[in-house]
Amino acid sequence: MGSLRVEPLSWKDLQGLAPGRPDLVNGPTNPQARLRLFGQDESAVRVTLYRDHHAWCPYCQKVWLWLEEKRVPYRIRKVTMVCYGDKESWYRQLVPSGYLPALEIDGRLITESDRILEALEGAFGPLVAPMGEPRGLTLRRLERRLFGSWCEWLCRHGGTTGQEERAAQAFTAMAGRLEEALGETAGPFLMGESPGTADLVFVPYLERMNASLAYYKGYRLRQAHPLIDRWFRALEQRSTYLGTQSDFHTHAHDLPPQMGCCQANGSSDQRALAQRIDVGPWPISDGGEPDPETSCPESPEAPLRALERVCRHHRILLQRNPLGAVGFDQPLRAALTLLATGEACRPQAGSAQGLRYLRDRISVPRDMPLDAARCLRRALEATAQLDPRDAGAPGPPLTLKHRLDQDPTPFLHQAREESLV
Repeated sequence: MGSLRVEPLSWKDLQGLAPGRPDLVNGPTNPQARLRLFGQDESAVRVTLYRDHHAWCPYCQKVWLWLEEKRVPYRIRKVTMVCYGDKESWYRQLVPSGYLPALEIDGRLITESDRILEALEGAFGPLVAPMGEPRGLTLRRLERRLFGSWCEWLCRHGGTTGQEERAAQAFTAMAGRLEEALGETAGPFLMGESPGTADLVFVPYLERMNASLAYYKGYRLRQAHPLIDRWFRALEQRSTYLGTQSDFHTHAHDLPPQMGCCQANGSSDQRALAQRIDVGPWPISDGGEPDPETSCPESPEAPLRALERVCRHHRILLQRNPLGAVGFDQPLRAALTLLATGEACRPQAGSAQGLRYLRDRISVPRDMPLDAARCLRRALEATAQLDPRDAGAPGPPLTLKHRLDQDPTPFLHQAREESLV
């Protein structure tokens, strides 16, 4: 490594390098928006979507994607999922079960994601094909069977027991059934050239299957099933999907609190993939193999998009870090200086733990897109490795029973102060 920069950039200088905030209302799909108009007047809004702050809930994702693909103007109200913090009392008054998503359309409240999609289809027309068509119903049943086989494999105890092997075989057989369905159309999607409601029903859990089976089983879903890979590649050409897409790290560590268990099989492939997902280097592909996480090249704008997001919330990030606001200020600026300029800067001694704490708690897409998160993780890890006291110090481990380290409350207070909610 060449010479190091003596001092990191100041917050004023870093903020000067950060781009302006994108158009959340009429621009590409994004998780920060509270209103989406697609160029229409606000008077056109008939729909309010209640979804999670974390932009992680799979049932919310398919409704969110449907509205974005159909370009239906809508408002968004965000609710905390229970493993990230306390669910808002106003939402429990509205929906006593607390389940997400919920949707108001023309003043009528609807819960349960499939019922919501049916109501949206009735109000705004189908997306490619009606949900109730025979092929659509068959595909919805297939999605549930694929989901069940995934849960059975993911939550089995690790090792090479016959039970685990049978669960793996059952999943791959069901994934093969999905490939057969994808092969029945001329285009990459289940209904042809464009994604329809049938595709959106599959999106949330196929995304989670791809991530979790890599992390816990060493299984590369997209490599094993070329037509599923083709389907993902077609989705990754759409800004709608990219705005909702998560990454392997977020899914691998947010699934255990939601599902109760995710069992690693301990194979050499599993350990190697989990290591790369956790600590890099990113992208996680090696040996010239295709990236199992995404087919998209990294955008040249990704580092500065990550910089914009961190600068926006840096005061809260400093306060919540185990090093404290004063102790983490210089190390964080050092990492952001590397991110923005490519110039490395040695952090204060003993800061590797705090840098890796943040590295491990970047949430995609809530905080930033997948490629921006990769850039930020690389900068945080490279800066941690320059810690003159203990460059190998790990951050505090992520919990398995809850993710209260992701409580959105402090960020909501900031948003209220800025009159964004």
